[in-house]
Amino acid sequence: MLFQSLIFLLILRAFCVLAQNDESCETMPFQLHLIKEEYDELGRLQRTCDGEVTVNKCEGFCSSQVQPSVITPTGFLKECYCCRESFLKDTLVTLSHCYDPDGVRLTSNEMATMDLRLKEPTECKCFKCGDFSR
Repeated sequence: MLFQSLIFLLILRAFCVLAQNDESCETMPFQLHLIKEEYDELGRLQRTCDGEVTVNKCEGFCSSQVQPSVITPTGFLKECYCCRESFLKDTLVTLSHCYDPDGVRLTSNEMATMDLRLKEPTECKCFKCGDFSR
């Protein structure tokens, strides 16, 4: 039984070492359909605008590992990492299809489009899962 446990631990350790070198966390373009409503100071709908925009997102996988532990109640120590943004930038996007509250397309210069400021990732990296302190 001890021999089998030792072999299991060696296999688990080898797997963890392999997994540590196997990461792919990067920014990727992502097409998003946005809809934004604009209201006046009394809360009445003025216009609704929508459009397709392309922004960056973080996508990929990060190495995580599970190893036996006599200290933890479950008997295993888990180290999980997630692909998340490490730096954000402000991006200006334009929604080019705007409509009045009756659904009629707006064509006047100042009401026909709407500019929105979004934050999008420019860099992504692996962070410890659940760590929101950055």
